[in-house]
Amino acid sequence: MTAAQHPSSNRIGLGTDRHRLEGGRPLWIGGVEIPAPAGAVAHSDGDVVLHAIADAILGAIGSCDIGELFPDDDDQHRGIASAKIIEKAMAEARERGFSLVNVDVVVEVERPRLQPHRREVKASIAELLGVSPLAVGFKGKTGEGVGEVGSGRTIEATAVVLMAMKEQ
Repeated sequence: MTAAQHPSSNRIGLGTDRHRLEGGRPLWIGGVEIPAPAGAVAHSDGDVVLHAIADAILGAIGSCDIGELFPDDDDQHRGIASAKIIEKAMAEARERGFSLVNVDVVVEVERPRLQPHRREVKASIAELLGVSPLAVGFKGKTGEGVGEVGSGRTIEATAVVLMAMKEQ
């Protein structure tokens, strides 16, 4: 096997998610319900952070995506807590011999401001992933009044993870 064919012991994964926002719905961010004027419209609980992280994990390990694991046309997954999606992604990673080194997430939402919830969200993400909060980066950004995020119509998240293959 050549070096180019041998899979690296470290893998980076990138995940994104976006949901439309609607009044009267809960807003879940990183496993924490955040008080907000609107929440995500989704087949699941609509936690864009956990969806982006799960897709980043699955991408890093060369697996499928969350849409394949939890199809939105399957009623058995309706309203599923996104923590279950993370559990499945981490189980797949462990089965393939990977552990999570760190994760970094950017959430774009006009309201509410996420800074007051930063510590709680980081702790929740860390607990779900089985890592220290020091291994979790979390940033909230607004749309500055521009585009779908800026108009308050959508919420978006981007996550990047570093996965390490366990020593054989």
